Amino acid sequence: MSAQTILKVERLTKTYATAAGPLTVLHEVSFDLIAGGSCAIVGPSGSGKTTLLGLCAGLDQPSGGRVHLDGREIGGLDEDGRARVRNECVGFVFQNFQLIPTLTALENVLVPLELRGETGGDAEARALLGRVGLGARLDHYPVKLSGGEQQRVALARAFINRPRILFCDEPTGNLDGDTAHAMVDLIFGLNRERGTTLVLVTHDLELAGRTQRIMRLRSGAVISDEKT
Repeated sequence: MSAQTILKVERLTKTYATAAGPLTVLHEVSFDLIAGGSCAIVGPSGSGKTTLLGLCAGLDQPSGGRVHLDGREIGGLDEDGRARVRNECVGFVFQNFQLIPTLTALENVLVPLELRGETGGDAEARALLGRVGLGARLDHYPVKLSGGEQQRVALARAFINRPRILFCDEPTGNLDGDTAHAMVDLIFGLNRERGTTLVLVTHDLELAGRTQRIMRLRSGAVISDEKT
């Protein structure tokens, strides 16, 4: 695998057992992603986009195929091993934010460092929250923040461990138009500033068009893979 390849996916397949029999939601998907690049994964609902993202990030195990993430084949790792890889090199932004309601904005951003047993990240967390326009909201709990503000906290949290790759699952799906545009600018701005590889799942073709590459899924298979 090239030293420049941060993500390598080989014949990735995911099948679920259902009452009606096996259901394959992802079928032999293969692609490579170069470090520092950006890629959008698009397709209709049910096409396997979020499943693919979760498998690439090691959040789930494939039924077949392999994922190499930052030079490591994560399918052979146990859950603790996959969690270590994620914490070392992966950032994740979810559509529904997934903040911890009992923690302040600052405390939420610090969670990934605490999971690594690291201390002293307070200044970096404050700087990131300032970068996303929340420098005055450090002590606010999620319930006191708007949806857009919560998503910005989630973005700051995703970058606190300086990830080599950022996975975004419909990052603007729950945001209004102006807030969504601001969030997109932040994601691509941090992507450029930090050299972080970016993988986006989105229904928004305008957003997808800002990436360097668009992969289209249909019925669990890649039907096109084009540079923009």
